[in-house]
Amino acid sequence: MTQRAQDWWKHALVYQIYPRSFADSDGDGVGDLQGAIGKLDYLQQLGVDVVWLSPVYSSPQDDNGYDISDYQDVDPTFGSMADLEALIAGLHERGMRFVMDLVVNHTSDEHPWFVESSSSRDSPKRDWYWWRPARHGHEPGTPGAEPTNWRSFFSGPAWELDESTGEYYLHLFSRTQADLNWENPQVREAVYEMMRWWLDRGVDGFRMDVVNLISKTVEQDGSLPDGPAIPGTSLGDGSALFTDGPRIHEFLHEMHEQVFAGHRLLTIAEAPGVTAREARKYTDPDREEVSMVFTFEHMNLDVGPSGSKWDLAPLRLPDLKANLSQWQEGLAESGWNSLYWNNHDQPRVVSRFGDDGEHRVTSAKTLFTVLHLLRGTPYVYQGEELGMTNAPFSRVEDYQDIESLNWASSALADGTPREEVLEALRMKSRDHARTPVQWDDGPQAGFTTGDPWLPVNPNHTQINAEAAVADPDSVWHHLRRLIELRHTRDIVVHGDYRLLLPEHKQVYAYVRTLGDEQLVVLANMSSEPAQIDLPQELGLGGEVLISTHPDAAPGQGASTVQLAAWESRAHLGTH
Repeated sequence: MTQRAQDWWKHALVYQIYPRSFADSDGDGVGDLQGAIGKLDYLQQLGVDVVWLSPVYSSPQDDNGYDISDYQDVDPTFGSMADLEALIAGLHERGMRFVMDLVVNHTSDEHPWFVESSSSRDSPKRDWYWWRPARHGHEPGTPGAEPTNWRSFFSGPAWELDESTGEYYLHLFSRTQADLNWENPQVREAVYEMMRWWLDRGVDGFRMDVVNLISKTVEQDGSLPDGPAIPGTSLGDGSALFTDGPRIHEFLHEMHEQVFAGHRLLTIAEAPGVTAREARKYTDPDREEVSMVFTFEHMNLDVGPSGSKWDLAPLRLPDLKANLSQWQEGLAESGWNSLYWNNHDQPRVVSRFGDDGEHRVTSAKTLFTVLHLLRGTPYVYQGEELGMTNAPFSRVEDYQDIESLNWASSALADGTPREEVLEALRMKSRDHARTPVQWDDGPQAGFTTGDPWLPVNPNHTQINAEAAVADPDSVWHHLRRLIELRHTRDIVVHGDYRLLLPEHKQVYAYVRTLGDEQLVVLANMSSEPAQIDLPQELGLGGEVLISTHPDAAPGQGASTVQLAAWESRAHLGTH
């Protein structure tokens, strides 16, 4: 087998489907598997290589499917197992692959494992989850009685008292999402068995949700330690005690041996808090863990000093360039990058880092150019190819996302002004990623014939797939051309990376080199014109592979370059 065939995912474009919001086939207002099947030709036309499907497992839907109650069945909200098998077959028939989203840090509290575990302190599955008594000297259920002071990612304590057994269980996320105890080998084997079951059904890989949280720091007496206190609260930050924990690499290597070995899979570890240095351990092929990780570092650059995503701060382009470059250079010799702006947990990038007003189209194109010509595997989230924007929600009551609602409730109770809460939600709520895909300019954007579970963005009359596919100058076609470059130009996949002009506040410029070839990428990431002076020896000869402004003067050979607002282009030459 050639190296290209073995590492097929290095040349691939991955498209994420969040099924609830993608396409509804039966008019109930919720997207489903048959709706996704009906759009496979659209994805093939775009050039997609892999579809990553967010969870469709049986679930109470407390966290929109990331709370799984049965790993081996499909929730009727989305269809049936036969529908999922038809989706996988349809992708394979079109030369595309299929990646399942998998959540094994926690299960729903309605999963049979947890139901059994919570039935009695003597249950044989009791230690499949993290059960602990109340803190010494405290009565269960009283303030401060939680076994540790850890704060949940979804606000409040990370422990919930089970009244029937008098003990607490750990939930790093919602109280309905109980953390599995990966210290227990029976838990690990049950997870591996389930994953092998999915491989037998044609799955080509897994994207594993918050998988770097599965290993917790355990004291010698079996207790879990407190984290440092969070100022102004009674809770602590336990993240250092469960992020990239002491056994994480042991667990992932074991997973590779038990599940991945012998298959040509794409395996992605979502890894909040991971650094480029640590990512090398996850993704070095010799260590046999995963293909790549999802980092969050570049997603935290517009965050204020508190470190909370809701603490808004402007993005400084030099910070973004430094961070992306750190990852490009950090994984240059071993490991591999994943490249993304958007997913189901992030607001729309054209509203966040771009300009969703006058320069929506060109800023969406330039954001794609900057990201997709880097070294790594790029990801596109549904609707991103259209330049979809954040939704114009105006009230707290307009939001449905559990993270957003929990935070807003807590912030308002703590005295944060309502307008500040609304501004943070307008910028950062996960619901912005989850408004229905805008297929056409008709009622409900062609997403459903019924009432959508989340309102359609009213700008669908201008921003929609039907118009984008018909317009050769659209964001959609710009992305399609970038995907073609990845498929046909080895320099895009394997070229070395060098950052230019690191402190420039408007322009992101970098060089990729492979053999005698040189690819110079220039991008004005601002809504004002920019001028840059390039090193004299660089030059801009050769072919312009892609440009947001094809009629602009290419600046052949010139060292001073003028760029219009949000203009970007890539020059291929020799050096």
